[in-house]
Amino acid sequence: VQLQASGGGSVQPGGSLTLSCAASGFSSDYYVIGWLRQAPGRERERLSCVSFSDGWITYADSVKGRFTISRDNAKNTVYLHMNSLKPEDTAVYYCAADGTYATCHAALFDSWGQGTLVTVSS
Repeated sequence: VQLQASGGGSVQPGGSLTLSCAASGFSSDYYVIGWLRQAPGRERERLSCVSFSDGWITYADSVKGRFTISRDNAKNTVYLHMNSLKPEDTAVYYCAADGTYATCHAALFDSWGQGTLVTVSS
């Protein structure tokens, strides 16, 4: 299983950015992909997850209403649409997958993409 994250960059406060996570190597749709982030000096934070088998979605309170996760099953790709970005959203963003239990538990993520840096600054 491989995950390829992309789409990071620099944006001004209030701006928007969309991250992509392309997945390959799964033998079925029974998996969950999540987005997490880690800012310097802070713990890793789980942001959102989506199930590829039945589409359920979860969000952390810190991003609910500003970030939207979506999936394209045909492309095996998950997107994180980020709006109303704040300086505190600056972090390295990762996508990860639980291909065994199809959960949103970070401890059960068994595949990780490389991080993509998002910088929110004026």
